[in-house]
Amino acid sequence: MPLPAFLFSMTWVDWLLSLIDIALVAYLFYRFFLLIRGTRAVPILSGILVLVVFTTISGWLRLDTIHWLLRQAQLALIVALPIVFQPELRRALEQLGRGRFFARPLFALPEQDVERMIDEVVKAVEQLSRNNVGAIIVIERETGLNEIIETGIVIDGIVSAPFLVNLFIPNTPLHDGAVIIRGNRVMAAGTFLPLTEEAGPGSELGSRHRAALGISEHSDAVAVVVSEETGRVSLAHSGKLIRNLDETTLKELLQSLLATEENQGPSWWPRGSA
Repeated sequence: MPLPAFLFSMTWVDWLLSLIDIALVAYLFYRFFLLIRGTRAVPILSGILVLVVFTTISGWLRLDTIHWLLRQAQLALIVALPIVFQPELRRALEQLGRGRFFARPLFALPEQDVERMIDEVVKAVEQLSRNNVGAIIVIERETGLNEIIETGIVIDGIVSAPFLVNLFIPNTPLHDGAVIIRGNRVMAAGTFLPLTEEAGPGSELGSRHRAALGISEHSDAVAVVVSEETGRVSLAHSGKLIRNLDETTLKELLQSLLATEENQGPSWWPRGSA
């Protein structure tokens, strides 16, 4: 197939400018995807992509009613997107103003570092449980928790058992909040988590367990809770809570959920209360 005539009319300067233009657009998209990677925007964008695909397919198949409904949904999304992505847009503008938009991205941890992090968390939880010190430790996975981190005190320190235990010492400013772990680093402490809506009035769930379930409903994070009253250890994931964990079982569950990206953890998660 012969090339279009306008391609032969382009000078080397035109070619260079076109390549620069394409490279800049590709890089901006790359930075955008890095910005939203690990945030709640990713599943939302996935849902929008599915909606667009179904709209296209319904048009090809001449499913007029379904096609019209999907088109109306897309129009509604145009109005709703700035509201839905308000936190991400605000963060992008802040990072652009601070010169951090083009910062080097974070990379996944090696498996041995994940294992070490799990060991330190389990040791800390065991000590907190033995002393009946209330705690909630949230481990970030694919869905980012930047909005949650911003509600607390930013720390960015290496995960270690003594460090985690000290953060939950009673009558200290950070005692009542949640600790957020990203990779092998404690990103923030004293953070506020969304409470679950599943536990209504009269439920025996404590505030920490409600918060653990809440963050597990809003993201794919794993939340480990130590009850201040009983010292019992619970783990929340995917909106479900498993209670009365010993040190060995807690470590096995964390390994199954965090060791590899492919492993999404056990399929059984009994709904329970604190």
